[in-house]
Amino acid sequence: MQNILGEEWTITPAGGSTGEAYYAQSGRKRLFLKRNSSPFLAVLSAEGIVPKLVWTKRLENGDVITAQQWLEGRELSSEEMKHPRVAELLSKIHHSSELLDMFMRIGKKPIEPEAILADLKSQVAEINVDVTTLDFAFQYLSFNLTKVSKVEQVVCHCDMNHNNWMLSNDGKLFLIDWDNARVGDPALDIGMLLQSYIPTDEWDTWLESYGLMRNEQLVQRMYWYLIAETMSLYICSDVNCQKKEAAEHYSELKRLIHRVTVY
Repeated sequence: MQNILGEEWTITPAGGSTGEAYYAQSGRKRLFLKRNSSPFLAVLSAEGIVPKLVWTKRLENGDVITAQQWLEGRELSSEEMKHPRVAELLSKIHHSSELLDMFMRIGKKPIEPEAILADLKSQVAEINVDVTTLDFAFQYLSFNLTKVSKVEQVVCHCDMNHNNWMLSNDGKLFLIDWDNARVGDPALDIGMLLQSYIPTDEWDTWLESYGLMRNEQLVQRMYWYLIAETMSLYICSDVNCQKKEAAEHYSELKRLIHRVTVY
């Protein structure tokens, strides 16, 4: 990174799981650098979804370095996920035709529920667990498969963790870390966020800010993806002998199944 910016810049690691992000500063100039960031970062920047993209440079080895405006700010708290601005920004993302067009042009294939179900079945065949809960989960996913098929596709962020929502000191809200984004059912993002941060009796208010009314089909689609994702996390933890994490995911799966049986 140093040879790209010059000796007058101070560059420090920004952390993160990939180790490919850096902060750079030279006097009053400050940048956030990342290696091989999302190829659609320019569209995200133009739409005001992420901090402004300053420049992009391709290295001789093929890596791409992006520089974004470095803003002072903070992550949203779990409680702040209830704010209408979160729902409004997520709705803006899901309704962006420019973002969807870019995803399709770079070859991002839509999430296929049939493929998710088939993959889960192949994974569960390799582990030794109490199958009662998993059997019921498979029954739910299979029975409701047609309800999540042929749904209007949007760009989904696929990681609604509050740590990915950033509020700048001047009051601008951003959704960052787009490495796992896919094209799919908006219920995937909505369900993940509602389940994690919004009490059930406040769903209608949050959805109104998003621009939707709660209905049975939406809830079924939300729970379909929540159950599928939780099953995948449980299987992954079990395979990797992460007993504590596996137990937590299994308990969450049981809670989700209880909810769909009483809804």
